Amino acid sequence: MLEYGIGNGRIALPIARDGARVTGVDRSTPMLTDLRARLAEEPASVRSRVKVRRGDMRTVAIDTRFPLVICPFNTALHLYTRHDVEAWLARVRDHIAPRGELVLDVNMPIIEDLADPPGTEYALPPFVHPTRGRVRYREIFDYDRVRQIQFCSMCFSPMRKDGRGTKDDELVTPLAHRVFFPQELEALLHYNGFETTQIHGDFEGGPLRQDSDVMVFHARPRRSR
Repeated sequence: MLEYGIGNGRIALPIARDGARVTGVDRSTPMLTDLRARLAEEPASVRSRVKVRRGDMRTVAIDTRFPLVICPFNTALHLYTRHDVEAWLARVRDHIAPRGELVLDVNMPIIEDLADPPGTEYALPPFVHPTRGRVRYREIFDYDRVRQIQFCSMCFSPMRKDGRGTKDDELVTPLAHRVFFPQELEALLHYNGFETTQIHGDFEGGPLRQDSDVMVFHARPRRSR
């Protein structure tokens, strides 16, 4: 199996523990460093099943074809342009077996959220941050309607003893996600050599519905390509 966006192994490690071999691609050095540290704590049998390639999912080349290629947990939302998507799908075609399967999941767009004015802020419950201690947490959104990119500033404010946050020491982490609509994503797969075989609206195989939070696409290389 080939996984794009292996990160620190949140998905790959349980799969490897279950006996499957996983080759993972990721461009984040810190995430891969954490993965290698986690692998060091695993039995030798698990370590032997996981291979890691640092690189850009649009360009990295692997001299293997896989029966299953996955791109989980919104990894594909970091493909911001049509050219990015086409470059990645070209690599998938290079790496997938002739009748192999591509599975990817991305957020289902919520029109009401995308219609929020720029700078719309949402406060979420406080929690314990791994490096900042107990923090107040808020998210600030700005949707670019032309590029279909949702920008989010994740703001972590350390809390004083009186429970108030301190913005002077606020940590802000930026996040940008491409927004794909269901028919758009199916068309991108079609015009890049894939046939969509299933689309689900959850991880239990349920149908894609108006109130679905996620889109799970299953696709195969088209024979006629």
